[in-house]
Amino acid sequence: MSEQVAPPPSTSPEQPQSAAQPQPAGQPVEQPPAAPEAKKSGGKKALGIVGAILVALVIAGLKFGVASYFDKDATAEAKAGDCIAELPEVTGTEEEEANNAKVVDCTSTDAAYNVVGRVDGQTEAQAKEGAACDQYIKEGEDGYLFYSIEPGKTGYLLCLTKKA
Repeated sequence: MSEQVAPPPSTSPEQPQSAAQPQPAGQPVEQPPAAPEAKKSGGKKALGIVGAILVALVIAGLKFGVASYFDKDATAEAKAGDCIAELPEVTGTEEEEANNAKVVDCTSTDAAYNVVGRVDGQTEAQAKEGAACDQYIKEGEDGYLFYSIEPGKTGYLLCLTKKA
């Protein structure tokens, strides 16, 4: 049983108590509004089920790598004919990490390197050797290697030349 609180009956002369005066015949008796019944609607139940499914999908997505979609390698789709924005300056056999590498439009002022070749399925050792790029870089031209390979796996190697 629910408990209800109501204001005390009015004792002012303007509003006499309704219990003291009988209602004329044929007129409805005023009753306070009934409290709404507490029942769970089908819509709320369905919303709860959909919410639980969404939570499960988010957890599964994070566990199985959807998060890596948002941290995507910006050069993963680069191919011959594309251009890459400025990379760290290297000389000789020096290596430098380039976490901010990205493909840009070749007409952009950010374009610093031309992609003259791409070789997929390279191990880290093969990429460091750079022999796969020999066919793309002309004699006398300074060539640069850019690769993205997880340790123990294979990945891609981009053969680059400085943009003129």
